[in-house]
Amino acid sequence: MYKFKGISKNSPPVIFSKFFCIAIFAALCASYTSADTASFEGSACTVGVEYNSKAEPGDAIVVRMTLRGKERKRAVKDTVAQAELRTETKKIDSAQFFYINQKAKRQSVQELLAYVPISIWVSNGAYAIKVVYSAFGADAEEFTLPITVIKKDFNSETIALDARNTGIRTNTSPERIAQSEKLNALLETVILSDVYTIKPFVPPVAADTRRTSLFGDRRVYRYTDGKSAASAHYGIDYGVPEGTSIAACADGKVVMAENRITTGYSVVIAHAPGLYSLYYHLSALNVKEGQSVKQGDVLGLSGKTGLATGPHLHWEVRLNMCAVSPDFFTGDYAYTKQQ
Repeated sequence: MYKFKGISKNSPPVIFSKFFCIAIFAALCASYTSADTASFEGSACTVGVEYNSKAEPGDAIVVRMTLRGKERKRAVKDTVAQAELRTETKKIDSAQFFYINQKAKRQSVQELLAYVPISIWVSNGAYAIKVVYSAFGADAEEFTLPITVIKKDFNSETIALDARNTGIRTNTSPERIAQSEKLNALLETVILSDVYTIKPFVPPVAADTRRTSLFGDRRVYRYTDGKSAASAHYGIDYGVPEGTSIAACADGKVVMAENRITTGYSVVIAHAPGLYSLYYHLSALNVKEGQSVKQGDVLGLSGKTGLATGPHLHWEVRLNMCAVSPDFFTGDYAYTKQQ
């Protein structure tokens, strides 16, 4: 089977900037993305692993795996690998590995990535990532990586909705249901060959823009009839004036650009297998479905369309359908600087 060789913590040096606020922002964005390392002996290859052994609810566990065929053995078929987040008794979530370089599938050295989401509802404590892989013609083998989920407290807020927004929030029309089903089907789509970027995201507005609601906030909506409903906030809201340019957070492909009942003018971009960014409540769209975009390209203008109490941008990131913190992906989540 395999032999465990060990795990070591790499702690990159802290770089101080004379611009204190920029340093603090960078530190927050880069939390838990410094890599732990491990190595294993497979029957047909050696396996080097980089991963983050600590995460908060709303982050992801990113596993970067380098396979080296023994005696420079070349692959005869694609490597198949999966990472599972587990407790001692059950699977919590999982993700398939994908090739970082699609052209290196038959090479003697292969690099693959897997992004496993940590839901905001996951409790703190000890977990494990179980990796099962089949490479270089060998039967399936596996290894396990220890993971710690760190406790995180989320804010709570109550939002009083006017008649218009109450109507949107309680809308059960076939049109709204169809729009939700379309978006959910899109966010559940995982195409392993669609790798547009593994580089850090940048916020779609200026980094120092005021955040009016945070990722993971627990919300209570109060309706005009006195009733209320609880939910969680799955993105970051930025308080920007109507008409502010909204930029793509990373390279990718536009997979949705349309007006929706709940989120107004909306854009969804695919970045990697199962990884999407979403931009809501725009006043105008500058892109179309199927269009390729680069980091920083203008997607549209901010507004207050859909369910909105005022002009703002809602920025959201989804991973294998699960809502994850956009801030996590503004760090070097794929360990590109350590290569």
